[in-house]
Order: sequence, then C-alpha cells, then structure tokens
Amino acid sequence: MDGASINKKVTPESCVKKYYRIDRRETYYLKFILEGYGGVAVMRTLDPQKGLVVLHIGPGCEEEVDMIIHDLQRHMRIEVADVRGEDFL
Repeated sequence: MDGASINKKVTPESCVKKYYRIDRRETYYLKFILEGYGGVAVMRTLDPQKGLVVLHIGPGCEEEVDMIIHDLQRHMRIEVADVRGEDFL
C-alpha cells in the first residue's frame, strides 16, 4: 500500500461486501486470519448459528481477499452465501 492510499478515507460505502457461510466453530479463526493481513477486510458475524458472515473488503483489496479465502477453503468450510431475502440486508 503506498502513502497516497493510506491517507484516503475508507467508508462503508466504498467497501465491497461479500457473504460467506463458514463452519461456525471457525468464526474466530477466520477473523484472526483477516486481521493478520492488515485491514484488507473486516468481518462481521450475521448469524452465528448458521455460520453466516459478511466481509467488508477495502477498495483495491478484493483480489487479495479472494486469494486468502481460496487458500482457507483447503482447511475449512467456507462458501459463498446467497443472502437474498435475509432480514439483515
């Protein structure tokens, strides 16, 4: 990340949201991994019983987050979730 992009304000509107269903026992693990990548994404749990989470991905970080998710899929259940019609949207 260059100095110019550090000074840009990231707002929720500028983030890309991606929804995933994960093994609910892995919620803290996924959050820990994402935090280790220096703010590329912020994870929020939407339904802990269903393992439904949303990632708020910073502008320009989509490819990096996709690579992280792809790698994690070898170790844990993580799949894109269809959230149309859900109450929390």
